[in-house]
Amino acid sequence: MTTHPHDASRRAVLASVGALTLTGLLRPVPATAAGTVRLDNMPVALRAGTTQVVTCNRTSGYKARVAFWRLVDGRWRSEFSTTDGRIGYGGLVSPGSRRQGSGTTPMGTYGIPFTFGRWNHSTAWRMPYLKMARGDYWVLDNDSRYYNRFRKLSSGGFRTAGSEHLVDFGDQYEMSAVLDFNYASPVRHRGGAIFLHVNGRGATAGCVSVPRVMMGAVMRELQPAAVPVVTIGDG
Repeated sequence: MTTHPHDASRRAVLASVGALTLTGLLRPVPATAAGTVRLDNMPVALRAGTTQVVTCNRTSGYKARVAFWRLVDGRWRSEFSTTDGRIGYGGLVSPGSRRQGSGTTPMGTYGIPFTFGRWNHSTAWRMPYLKMARGDYWVLDNDSRYYNRFRKLSSGGFRTAGSEHLVDFGDQYEMSAVLDFNYASPVRHRGGAIFLHVNGRGATAGCVSVPRVMMGAVMRELQPAAVPVVTIGDG
């Protein structure tokens, strides 16, 4: 039986993720005052108040190194990471060039408006959270006013064809964080449903994924007051 990820202690979860081995990641990085910082050799566009960052650095093919960073006493420190991160089967692409259905992962820095998954909400998870239900979709109908939004089938306003029926991806979406790619003012045909979620069998269709134990750690660590962002690139 799969156990709820908050059942493990924080210490056990972080220990099982493993320590970073790259010197460039182990060395604390000074914070900058210009709203940007380089973490794992990638530029991160910080937002006002950001003190938590997840970096996804493609290493080869669809594999990536994913690390969780925290700003502590004015310096960025990597808390935990994995070398078994995944990106889309179509590789990386600039956000403005992305096309829906291409299997590409958009580069850049993105906020996390909310999280979702198949578990009841845990008190250890501080981000806004939605538990998936049978009628929940992520709208990718280009003719819908709800394009690139979470929407219940009972609320209507979209075609299910081409949209994501979230519970069909129950293992991968067991714990998920929404990235605000193409979110504030959605451009049709650019795609959406870009999440940070649990690894499946191989590449994603455009999301970033990590091993289950790391996603559990991320869910426990994220907090709204830290204004967390996710940076995707090829450093």
